[in-house]
Amino acid sequence: MGVATISAVPRKLAVLYPSPGMGHIVSMIELGKIFVARGLAVTIVVIDLPNNTGSSATGPFLAGVSAANPSISFHRLPQVKLPHVESRHIETLNFEVARAANPHLRDFLAGISPDIFIADFFCHVARDVASELGIPFYFFFTSGAEVLAVLLHLPVLHSQSTASFQDMGEELVHVPGIPSFPASHSMLPVMDRDDAAYMAFVNVCSDLCRSQGIIVNTFSSFEPRAIEAIAAGLCTPAGLPIPALHCIGPLIKSEEVGVKRGDECMAWLDTQPKDSVVFLCFGSLGRFSGKQIREVALGLEASGQRFLWVVKSPPNDDPAKKFENPSEKPDLDALLPEGFLDRTKDKGLVVKSWAPQRDVLMHAAVGGFVTHCGWNSVLESVMAGVPMLAWPLYAEQRMNKVFLEEELGLAVAVEGYDKEVVEAREVAAKVKWMMDSDGGRVIRERTQAAMRQAKKGMGEGGESEVTLAGLVDAWTTHA
Repeated sequence: MGVATISAVPRKLAVLYPSPGMGHIVSMIELGKIFVARGLAVTIVVIDLPNNTGSSATGPFLAGVSAANPSISFHRLPQVKLPHVESRHIETLNFEVARAANPHLRDFLAGISPDIFIADFFCHVARDVASELGIPFYFFFTSGAEVLAVLLHLPVLHSQSTASFQDMGEELVHVPGIPSFPASHSMLPVMDRDDAAYMAFVNVCSDLCRSQGIIVNTFSSFEPRAIEAIAAGLCTPAGLPIPALHCIGPLIKSEEVGVKRGDECMAWLDTQPKDSVVFLCFGSLGRFSGKQIREVALGLEASGQRFLWVVKSPPNDDPAKKFENPSEKPDLDALLPEGFLDRTKDKGLVVKSWAPQRDVLMHAAVGGFVTHCGWNSVLESVMAGVPMLAWPLYAEQRMNKVFLEEELGLAVAVEGYDKEVVEAREVAAKVKWMMDSDGGRVIRERTQAAMRQAKKGMGEGGESEVTLAGLVDAWTTHA
């Protein structure tokens, strides 16, 4: 089989459709990279939230991805106008922007006639377009199988009760295949039945089940109970098909494309002992009040541990700007306790707004990770073999915390994450416990075992690699 034979065969075109969130875009790009490596042509369709700086914010990033991966092309859909929707959650906007963008998406897909169409679950209404055009339609689920089980079971839970999760307190929610969790730890957007986000999530299930399959960013041996329950039809409502699952993860960001901003972090880590640094980073949307930032600072200082801490500006109190991610750098002198930077300069490094998280976690000096439990961050931590202190903030992160702590034993939560402020003494105690105790060492060993399992699954002949190969082979050999 020579090169000429391969090039003579037209490459099948896969169109990938992430929702506007950066974490979702990054995951979809990584999926695109592995599809390209297996011979598919890939186009990623990008949508922005209206009146948002999405284009300017993602433009340089996507340009860097394009330069490093010329086989991946990007198409940005025109801006859309949305009807007024009463909701406190940005997830509602994600659903609505996808709905409003359907006509533009239809025009684009009709013009390029892709062989496969893969959408983020926030873009579930795109299934109507794919069905109309006769394009095989798959979902890419950027969270884990445990959260997918909950999402598939949400219509069942909805039919069993008239109460909102936010009014159920610590009452346990039971979903097949996963640990029971307090209602207070449900996905944040579904806590209130009267918020538009709630029914938007309930309605996703039907499209998930009627797709050709769901590609999940996890691996079978990591979440076996949830995957088996979904595959057995225990999670889906009666009358809906059982969705086919394809677990092809963990997919994590492969490199920091076209950025040099992390050089300070990496150079500093190079001077630190192995497994000695605790890394604190809370995702693209994770922001703390000034009071909480000061408590973290006092706790880190009291712990006596080495630390690398990403500090963002506090959130904007203006409700009209609550979903914005301000670009201004934090004023560390105003936010941190007086003299903190001088007193900790030999043991800690505070960086403003951003650090190359994947690269930091992979560094030998990092021995612990204080994280918001976003799924991308969880997988990056697992792939680096770094144990986690769980500090969930939004979205499905409290459910991820339950899974990590109770099912896998790869994390311990900081007490008070569900209150107004986590106190300095708790930060100090948990950081010290993670970095310098027998219990912390046990969690580190478990995490490193999970890392070896994940890498084996992604390697040649591994569970995720075989699943991915079978999926792509089915697409490329389909007439």
